[in-house]
Amino acid sequence: MYSKSVMKHFMRPKNQGQIKNPDGVGTVGNPTCGDIMTVYIKVKKNKDAEAISDVKFETLGCAAAIATSSMVTELAKNKNLDQALLITRQDVADSLEGLPPAKMHCSNLATDALRRAIEDYRSKAREKAEKPKKNKKEEEIIFPDTDPRK
Repeated sequence: MYSKSVMKHFMRPKNQGQIKNPDGVGTVGNPTCGDIMTVYIKVKKNKDAEAISDVKFETLGCAAAIATSSMVTELAKNKNLDQALLITRQDVADSLEGLPPAKMHCSNLATDALRRAIEDYRSKAREKAEKPKKNKKEEEIIFPDTDPRK
């Protein structure tokens, strides 16, 4: 039996859909039950930290899978990335007023999808930071700290 909160998030999920040009995307699936979840995030850089300014999901699965996806997006919205990484499957289940034991794996999938989206964002940010800068005037690659013109 599902709680009222699970049914509410299943019948009227929050943050459902895609984000155009997301900063990070995380997809997970469970071959046993067939649930597939994708979480999309937009990240806003503040002077102190990077925060999730928008988050959406697409889920193919049961009522618990949709409800946990909805809840994890609600819990993650406006949190900085480190805080969002601390969201646990138990946080998701507790926020939904509980899940049947056989459906707890759904809250795991939801948190895993969020983590993968954050990891995807951080990986892209690292790649971007490590890429050599191109000097538009001379169309040559300038590596920081090795510019011979200094």
